[in-house]
This record gives sequence, structure tokens and C-alpha cells, in this order.
Amino acid sequence: MEQIKTKSSAAFTLLALAISAFGIGSTEFISVGLLPLISSDMGVGISTAGLTVSIYALGVMIGAPVFTTLTASMNRKSLLLLVMLTFIVGNLIAMLAPTFAVLLIGRVISAFAHGVFMSIAAVIAASVVSPGKRASAISVMFTGLTVATVTGVPLGTFIGQISNWRMSFFFIVMIGVIALISNYFLVPKELEKGEKTSFRSIGQVLQNTRILLILLITAFGYGGTFVVYTYLSPLLEQNMGYGAQAVVIILIIYGLMVAFGNTLGGHLANQNTLRALFFMFLLQAIILLLLFFTGDNALFGLMTVFLMGIFAFMNVPGLQFYVVKLAEEYTPNAVSMASALNISAFNVGIAFGAFIGGFVTDYFGLNLTSIFGAIMVLIAVLLTGLLARLEK
Repeated sequence: MEQIKTKSSAAFTLLALAISAFGIGSTEFISVGLLPLISSDMGVGISTAGLTVSIYALGVMIGAPVFTTLTASMNRKSLLLLVMLTFIVGNLIAMLAPTFAVLLIGRVISAFAHGVFMSIAAVIAASVVSPGKRASAISVMFTGLTVATVTGVPLGTFIGQISNWRMSFFFIVMIGVIALISNYFLVPKELEKGEKTSFRSIGQVLQNTRILLILLITAFGYGGTFVVYTYLSPLLEQNMGYGAQAVVIILIIYGLMVAFGNTLGGHLANQNTLRALFFMFLLQAIILLLLFFTGDNALFGLMTVFLMGIFAFMNVPGLQFYVVKLAEEYTPNAVSMASALNISAFNVGIAFGAFIGGFVTDYFGLNLTSIFGAIMVLIAVLLTGLLARLEK
């Protein structure tokens, strides 16, 4: 892939990717703050409303490898513009949805855009900097996602509370328009077409034991937090006793913790990536177990939630960097597909975590979501240790 020669042009490229990721991150997680509102307005239960999170994640899971393959021959800038147009259309459908089913259709359409964007954006980000800064570059791109948790999701939640949840999706549409303009003006035209890929490359990637392991690590390690995070608003309101407006403030602080963790995770992953990931997952599992004991206490429960936020996205740069690293070594003709499959793995984790969270909420209660989340993350700890042994 052609390298962007100057630091300034690389910075502008990363900025455009981060803005787009901000829009995508806002729409992916906006439902977390809106679940009570959607549940009430659409006449569905909280766990059913949670499908707006899990269905979106499934859309990304399918869309990332499939549409990455179908669009591989396109110029990357043209593809970015098409992706953001699709993103805008999907969120317009969600905003205007007359029924819950149509709302889910809108979510799936915007999820398809998400899958393609994230699969190529990480490859572009890694390509515009020196090898020693690639994890940090991916972290910069993913900063858009973390900033979305700081401002996009809480602001969208606040808009929904003072008006209705549909205006929250209108807010997302406006972000999409800004992202489209940013890509048009800040992403250089001379970006190469993607590498030639086919659906056979999916099998090529999955046949490699090391890459398959990192995909499983991504799904379990990243997804475990979403057993709790998907139902964070009900947990804060029902178990800890916080009001709806207080939840908005809490989501902002939570987002700040996420942003801090993501930045720190990018720096830690630049060196011994697997060792860093091992301890990130281990600490997150411990924190999720702790939440089981503090989840009914307003003060200690909140402190535990903020600690959970620090580690929630800390693993993202390292996971995405390491799958690209392994693909370059073992499947050099399918690097974009490996990146796309890891985006799928992130969203398998989200969908699986959200589904488990809904099941646990319905049959066992909100507080037990933290136990099931911790089990998922502990599986990632074991798999990371296994991959480290293989690498040695």
C-alpha cells in the first residue's frame, strides 16, 4: 500500500478517520442510553430493546468480511464516501421508523457501513506511520470511538430525554454528514485500491491457528464488558438508584475513562502486545467480579463502573494491531480480510455479550450480568496465554 509521505498529510488522514469513527461509535452505542426510552415508546421490554445493540453488532459481523470483499476493487476514498452515505441513510431510516422492526432494519443498514469502514480504516491508519507507531496510529483512529462514548452517546441520550429518542438519531445523522464532508476534503485522492480479496480469503485467514486465536480473544475479551455495558442505564437507575439526568453525567465520565484507557492501551501495545493484553483482560475480569459485590451500592458501584470503563476499550488498539501483524506474517495476501474479520470478532463479542446480558437480566437480574461478563473475559485471559506460548 502506498505510504503517505509527510507527517501533516498523515495527521489529516487520521483526523478524517477519527471523525468518521466518532459518528460510527456514536450510533453503535447510542442505544445503550436510550433503551428505557425505546422500550417505553415502542412498547417492548428492556431486553427486546437491547436488540438494537445486538442486531447492529450482528450487522457489522456479517458486513465487515462480505462487503470488504465486494468493495475491494474500489478506490479507498470513494469507498469511504459511499460508506458514510450508507451510514446516513441507515440512521435516517432508524429515526423515521414507524415500527420496532423498521428500526432494526435501519440499524442493520448503518451496521453494514460500520463493518466496511472499520475494516479498511485500521489498515489505512497503520499504513501512514512508521512501524513502531502503528498501534498508536490505530489508537488515534479509534479515538473517534472513545470520544463518542465521552460526548456522542451522553449527548444523544440527553437529547432523547429532553425530546424523544428519534431526535437522538437525527443528531447521529448530522454527525454522519460532518464525517462525509471530512472524508471528502481531508482524505487524499491517491489512496490505492484495496488488495484483491475473495471469499476464499476468509478460509485462508481462519485456517491459521494464531489468527483464529486472536479473533477468539477479541470476541471474548472485548465482548465480556458488553454483558454489563449494554444494560448500564437500567443498572444505574434500578440497582444504584440514579436518576435519568444523573445517568447522562455518569455516561460522560465513563466515556472519559474509556478515552483514557484506549490511549494508554495504544501505548502499552506498541511493545509486548500479548503481555499487555493478558494483564488488561485479567484486570478487567477482576473488576467485573467486583461489580457483582458493589452493584447495589450507589458509591462503590459507580466507582467500579468507572474502573470498568478504563479497561473496556484499552484492549482495542492492541487487538487490531496484532491481527494485522499476524496477517502480514502468515496471510500477506489477505491482510484486509483479517482486519475485517477482527472487526467482525469485536461485534460477535458485542452481540453475544448483549444477548447474554438480556438473558441474565430477564431470568436472574441485572446484578448477575457482571459475573457472566467476567467469565467471558477470563476465557480471553486463557486464550491470550495460549497464543503467547505459541508465539514463543
